[in-house]
Amino acid sequence: MITVGIVGASGYMGGEVLRVLMDHPAVEIAWATSRSAGRIEEYHPNLYDSGIALIHPDRVTACDVVFLALPTEASIRESARFLSMGAKVIDLGSAFRLQDRATWERVYGQKHGQWTLTEQAVYGINELHRSDIETASLIANPGCFSSAAILALAPLMAEGLVETDKLVVTGISGTAGAGAELSRAAHHPEIGNNLVPYNVVGHRHSFEMEQELSLLAGQGVSVHFTPVYAPIVRGILAVCHAFAVKSIDRDTLLERYRTHYQNAPFVKVYDLPKEAGASWQYKPYPWVSSVAGTNYCFIGLDYDAERGRISVLSVLDSIGKGGAQVGIENMNLMCGLEHSAGLQRRGLHP
Repeated sequence: MITVGIVGASGYMGGEVLRVLMDHPAVEIAWATSRSAGRIEEYHPNLYDSGIALIHPDRVTACDVVFLALPTEASIRESARFLSMGAKVIDLGSAFRLQDRATWERVYGQKHGQWTLTEQAVYGINELHRSDIETASLIANPGCFSSAAILALAPLMAEGLVETDKLVVTGISGTAGAGAELSRAAHHPEIGNNLVPYNVVGHRHSFEMEQELSLLAGQGVSVHFTPVYAPIVRGILAVCHAFAVKSIDRDTLLERYRTHYQNAPFVKVYDLPKEAGASWQYKPYPWVSSVAGTNYCFIGLDYDAERGRISVLSVLDSIGKGGAQVGIENMNLMCGLEHSAGLQRRGLHP
């Protein structure tokens, strides 16, 4: 058994870590913190009668792994603290995601107080960095939009199948990704019956996408990203468009994707056939509801031969495979546990 602590357990991300770890066969939850100590049910009614009590951060003890679900500045400070105590640290926030310091400080509008930690952190998409994650002591968990888009486009980048300066991504997100703090855009009377575009230029996750996809492509790439909030709670649909350097077809693309992800248990290539003669094609493309509450990413695609356009549709849960649950997947790899331990639940239907 490994002992695990969660810092910032009163928010959605910390609560999801707790919910999943309660069923993990190799984990003992050592503690969970909140600035306001008390009953977990006050924040997460689904964890009623779980026996978990929130403690003040000053009362934590040493443990094997610590998850941080904190604002950026606090994550930087607490990462250094827990690493010095001998713990492996998984930061669910943005403190260590970008490898270029000048870019990070410009994008996040602050000086980074522990840049040496960033230099040792591993970006937590294990489909790209598994061997590094297995030996890491600090994980920079990816952003939710970033995970969906990077997983969608990675095979195209790795094989040089598309132009690298014309990657277009629209990310449609449920409101859980905005966190538990109240905000107008996520307020039900505002988001209900509505779609809310935001940060259309310079969204922070754009820089993660470009960083990781550039590594795969072996050259700089440009991602033209637009995020949109939708009136759902969990989930992200990334609608990605790329332009093929030479003609290809859907079946060939699907086979390339299946090969690329053959050793990735939580990425499923959604390859249902098109319906001949159907006027409304939707069955070949994955739905957000299929992955809600899970650590799975489903990827479907199509090819527009007239325009040379490859469309990739990627769905995941914004606090599952896009957040807390992929953090647990990374914990499994860091600690030498079964890769899929505690994470095999499928989505609900209906």
